[in-house]
Amino acid sequence: MVFAIIDLGTNTFNLLIGETLPNNKYKKLFNTKIAVKLGEGTINAGYIADAPFQRGISALKQYQQYILDYNVEKEYAFATSAIRSASNGPEFVEEARIKAKIAITIIDGDEEADLVYYGNRMAVNMTDKISLIMDIGGGSTEFILANDTTVFWKKSFQLGAARLLDKFKPSDPITEEEIKAFNAYLKMELQPLHEAVKKHIPLELIGSSGAFDSVVDLIGGEFNGSVVSEEQTEYYISLEKYKVISKKIIASTLQERYQMPYLIHMRADMMVISTLLIDYVLKEIKLNVFKTSTFSLKEGVISKKLGLALR
Repeated sequence: MVFAIIDLGTNTFNLLIGETLPNNKYKKLFNTKIAVKLGEGTINAGYIADAPFQRGISALKQYQQYILDYNVEKEYAFATSAIRSASNGPEFVEEARIKAKIAITIIDGDEEADLVYYGNRMAVNMTDKISLIMDIGGGSTEFILANDTTVFWKKSFQLGAARLLDKFKPSDPITEEEIKAFNAYLKMELQPLHEAVKKHIPLELIGSSGAFDSVVDLIGGEFNGSVVSEEQTEYYISLEKYKVISKKIIASTLQERYQMPYLIHMRADMMVISTLLIDYVLKEIKLNVFKTSTFSLKEGVISKKLGLALR
């Protein structure tokens, strides 16, 4: 069976087309992403503005053509923070059904965190020790405390990079005072995470795709190391090298980030916020092992909903 998974994120719509194989395995046939920035200008006002609304519908029309080209037999489309928190989210879902012939399911933060766990577990060598999985989206950020068999705690926070960028509107480059205010806000909002960490003590941070892929690419570019590839799903991050990249990103202007050869343009505007989120977690939760996964929600759907594993 040929299947398609569409992850309708706040910043990016992601499409994965795969084919089932014997013994509950699958192989990837096609993978792409389109930057839609659904939250542009209005994410904290609680609706999707006209321009990003139409960008989203246009992206889904393109995806429908890929679905036809690959003779997809079953498709799964899941909407996350921007659509579920928007007053016109149901209108977007209906227009996608009519104009793009794609049926979208809106999932809550709890299910999103669950699917992120299943996706990361497929990509990363988890053990019986507890890991903290972190998925930075545009509208929300998910945290999961889990090992290879059990989720002990999970929560979706309204702390996505687009939402925070719109809320704080930092200078270019961001100032020390703005960083302090940002961290104080995180400390207040992430109290449930701090309480959970006291109970379920994680030994490592697993960064889930997205901005974490850019961390791998930036470190690889700076230190002549590995960049994200189709063949590898797990990367270990040197904390010393990460600190070099973190300082460089935080000190940069938007124009300088656009010129960084290993940072894709669609992440340039939100990379400072994402880096500050990562910095906060590494420092405040005192994690000494940092690795990343190239899998996330899409692969979680494949694992949990289809019961498949990568060949």
